[in-house]
Amino acid sequence: MDACMNVEKEADKVLGKFHGVLNHAERTLDELIDNLATVRDEISKSPPDHQFNIFHNHILSSSVKRVKEITSRISNEHKDIHSSVSKVGKSIDKNFVSELIDLNQHPTYGNEDRMQLLNTVICEHFLRQGMLDVAENLTQEAALDVADAAKEPFVEINRILAALKEKDLQPALEWAERHRDQLRAQNSSLEFKLHRLRFIEFIRQGPEKQIEALLYARNVAQFACAHPKELQVLMGSLVFIPQGLERTPYAHLMDPINWLDICDVFTQDACSLLGLSIESPLTVGVSAGTIALPALQKIKQVMQQRQCHVMWTAKDELPIEVELEPSQRYHSIFACPILRQQTSENNPPMRLACGHAISRDSLNKLINGSKIKCPYCPIESSPNDAKQLHL
Repeated sequence: MDACMNVEKEADKVLGKFHGVLNHAERTLDELIDNLATVRDEISKSPPDHQFNIFHNHILSSSVKRVKEITSRISNEHKDIHSSVSKVGKSIDKNFVSELIDLNQHPTYGNEDRMQLLNTVICEHFLRQGMLDVAENLTQEAALDVADAAKEPFVEINRILAALKEKDLQPALEWAERHRDQLRAQNSSLEFKLHRLRFIEFIRQGPEKQIEALLYARNVAQFACAHPKELQVLMGSLVFIPQGLERTPYAHLMDPINWLDICDVFTQDACSLLGLSIESPLTVGVSAGTIALPALQKIKQVMQQRQCHVMWTAKDELPIEVELEPSQRYHSIFACPILRQQTSENNPPMRLACGHAISRDSLNKLINGSKIKCPYCPIESSPNDAKQLHL
């Protein structure tokens, strides 16, 4: 973060200098143009056959001299901007180390299969963002095998989201009705919230739409068992239609955040039905990388200072523990409290007879004859009594 702040300061200096030079140049050039226009008008007043006198020559020579001075000054100021821009580059080189590939002795994308996998993840990210033309170009240039059937759900999701952003509920309602059984199986409130928003839109339009609101209430009533309190609030708001809801206890129904919420709910439910995570895998990977890279870069520098030429050899492990956000944790993690290592398939967590858990490697190292003493309590037990934990 400090590195970003340092670069941002240099960039702000360049932007400030650029705007200052731009304003000064525009003001100076406008004055110069006005001055030249005055000189032209003065000369044009002379008869066509009249020869230039000393006064005219003086005006022209003064104007030429001033033009040269101003253009030279603007050119020098422009050169100063170039030097400031180069300082930003130096600041980036100083604060950010570009040789991040050295952090991994085994190139992560050193073979064609892994590159194909990376391109597929990037393509899926573009599809999620609705950038269908970019995804199509990437598919062709990288020779990816992405079937049209795999693209269609993303096309439909982005089409519905675009409609919701325009406050058009119809495409989302049609989608929710087609997937009603699946949505109810996962206790989704999407369909109710869509009908609720349409009901609120009728109320927003005032007494002219009161009859339509009452008739549409039948669509909301089918969710009475699952959302009784919210339905009561909607029915209570009907009383205040003539005066408007803005200054009533029901003003929260008009909050624009309801439209943002419905977009999030739709995205979550649609991704859930497709078996996808809400966040793009590319976004998650980049976010996790920005957290992990500074710590890895720091330990690399320490090892280089201590002349440790081999940083770490385990391909599937990191030399330090990286604390990710809870939203970026997709599976259970158990770190052995004895060896302080994260367990793996080859070194799974083991539950001792006393109930405490350690890794299998720790278990093997703590065996004393045919007994093992728990490192947390004085209970001794047989290593054969230890059971593997599946998290």
